[in-house]
Amino acid sequence: MTTRKLGEEEIRAAYREGEEAVVALFIQTLSMIDVLATRVQELEDRLAKNSGNSSKPPSSDGYTKPAPKSLRKRHGRKSGGQPGHAGFTLKAVPSPDYIEVHRVKQCDHCHVALEEVEAGSHEKRQVFDVPIVRIEVTEHQAEIKQCPQCGEVNKAAFPAGVTHPVQYGPEIKAQMVYFNQYQLLPLERTGEVFEALYEQSLSEGTILAACREVAEQVETGNNAIKKHLTEQEEVVHFDETGARVEGKLHWLHSTSTELLTYYAMHARRGKPAMDEIGILPDLKGRAIHDGWKPYFKYPILHGLCNSHHLRRLEFLEERYPQDWVTELADLLEEMQAAVDTARKACLTQLTPEQLIAFDNRYDRLVEQGFQANIPPERPDDQPKKRGRTKQSPAKNLLDEFKVHKEFVLAFMYDFKVPFDNNLAERDIRMMKLKQKISGCFRSKKGADLFCQIRGYISTARKNKQNVLNVLRQAIEGMPYLPSFVSTG
Repeated sequence: MTTRKLGEEEIRAAYREGEEAVVALFIQTLSMIDVLATRVQELEDRLAKNSGNSSKPPSSDGYTKPAPKSLRKRHGRKSGGQPGHAGFTLKAVPSPDYIEVHRVKQCDHCHVALEEVEAGSHEKRQVFDVPIVRIEVTEHQAEIKQCPQCGEVNKAAFPAGVTHPVQYGPEIKAQMVYFNQYQLLPLERTGEVFEALYEQSLSEGTILAACREVAEQVETGNNAIKKHLTEQEEVVHFDETGARVEGKLHWLHSTSTELLTYYAMHARRGKPAMDEIGILPDLKGRAIHDGWKPYFKYPILHGLCNSHHLRRLEFLEERYPQDWVTELADLLEEMQAAVDTARKACLTQLTPEQLIAFDNRYDRLVEQGFQANIPPERPDDQPKKRGRTKQSPAKNLLDEFKVHKEFVLAFMYDFKVPFDNNLAERDIRMMKLKQKISGCFRSKKGADLFCQIRGYISTARKNKQNVLNVLRQAIEGMPYLPSFVSTG
């Protein structure tokens, strides 16, 4: 945007022309000031946004990260384990693997030899450690015999999975995938880990081959999870985040519940990608998301993330303080507290009186917000611009509260609907960590492989499975799948 600078000659020329010319020049100047003031406001708003008062990710805060200001209320408890927490204190075992007896050879006082004297008791101390591990090599020899009767040559069969003259076994392959895909170590560092722990050098191709093997084994199960999420679950969480693939921006799409996770990488973020992934077009349950417009193109039940709403309300409190903003934020938190209290009392819904009272207060505050944010009328002499008129942040949020009220308050009417979409945000957090460590994916195949394996691992962890165990199961051709998910 550029603005014309008024020069001294232009001002003097207007003065000589008379009152009307001066007034016209002054109006023009005021118009320019209004434009610049609006632009300054936009830029200041942009600078004021951070991960605490908007949808920006924490990684965007950089070195100017604001002081922590969580939306969660203080619980008043001390840090550390709480009463009743099982804990993980190291405890002595009744049957140690090895016992070393340290004998008393002489009396510390008079130096008499005590080697032949029987000990009256023992003081015990146990040390937990890992022995130095070396890779074991098992050679399989299949006998070859010639039948003396008919002359036919016979060879014994090798065990299942032993298919090459030299190969790695399922345990070491599972560990390759564990370090690379779960602990997110780059290929080179994964090789360094094996060199340090086992004195065994691994090539990048070997590690990738193990990852591809796991991805192929879990693909059928991931497809079954995708089908189950689409057709069986009542409430499903959705989110997406940017990722670099071959140097270009792609999007990781996440679909999940408390027990299931499905990932897909796509070059697009919006509806074309969602259509191709194939969950939202046929979804039978309710979609929980952050209110991004493409989600509303699907004629299904929705539920909006109120943590996003609270952050946006916090931004308005900081930049455009109005009474209704604080009151509406307090109301949402009060609704959440009422629902939590009812759940703890084993209730399945709020009382009709509570619902009516909360609903009326919500409507009143939203209407109060509209009254405080009436858009200015366009002057008759101002030319009309193409497209929608730009609105204030407050007006944008109020429109969402009014148009999508049913989805904003879904958590209050249906206890199966969560207050926020934090589950989906947790499920995509590892993608951000992956990018911090490795930067980007070298190929689309590598990105898809990551999605297959991480979706499998995420589902296993949600179902209390050991990650290394389920990776070993996949290598052995028996990948883990929750019992309630059907592959049929």
